[in-house]
Amino acid sequence: MPVLYLSHGAPPLADDPIWPGQLAAWSAELPKPEAVLMISAHWENAPLTIGATSSVPLIYDFGGFPRHYYEVTYPAPGAPELAADVRKLLRGPGMSVHDAPDRGLDHGAYVPLVEMYPAADVPVLQMSMPTLDPAGLLAIGRKLAPLRDQGVLIVGSGFFTHNLRALSQDGSVHPVMTEFDEWGRRALAAEDLDELLDFEHKAPAAQLAHPRTEHFAPLFVSLGAASAELGTQRSVIDGFWRGLAKRSLQFG
Repeated sequence: MPVLYLSHGAPPLADDPIWPGQLAAWSAELPKPEAVLMISAHWENAPLTIGATSSVPLIYDFGGFPRHYYEVTYPAPGAPELAADVRKLLRGPGMSVHDAPDRGLDHGAYVPLVEMYPAADVPVLQMSMPTLDPAGLLAIGRKLAPLRDQGVLIVGSGFFTHNLRALSQDGSVHPVMTEFDEWGRRALAAEDLDELLDFEHKAPAAQLAHPRTEHFAPLFVSLGAASAELGTQRSVIDGFWRGLAKRSLQFG
């Protein structure tokens, strides 16, 4: 299976005239996965933790939106066999894996999945990011890579730029977002892992594009899982949504 990094958007993504169709068209081009392993910007927890392996209620981890966004459901099957495989691959010296059997999918997971697999017929497992350190996340991704041969779609779900102060309602884009997006495009095209791993120092205005780095961090899990095939990467979705770069990538 390929590996994805996608910009997941907020709940209003569902009402956007363009983006849901882009996600749906993307998933239609992919082989149908046996399961999806989702790494979302909205779950940081150490030690690394595996979420529910059965269908449990979603986590509406946002506030101030109209009521209908809190009524969305996504009853995807759980993936207990995938959870067992993740434990086997990741457990070892210096790495423990915990379980949170009641934790449902957060909006970083279900918002894009509703658009990509609306029938909710693909088992989904979410796991936490135990660190925001790019090198540590890259190493985790490399350990997860064998899952691809089992038909598992590994998805890092974040946002290519993420500064809520730069949100715009009129579609205007702050130059910082444009500069960071272009830097990232070039670094990815050059397969320059050293540049990407040190993005906080190498990218233009990185602290303004990402005041916290949790939305860029899932990219490193994806890069690790696809480290043998970085030359195959392509930007499937680009451009901006409410002022933020929605660049989304496929490897393999």
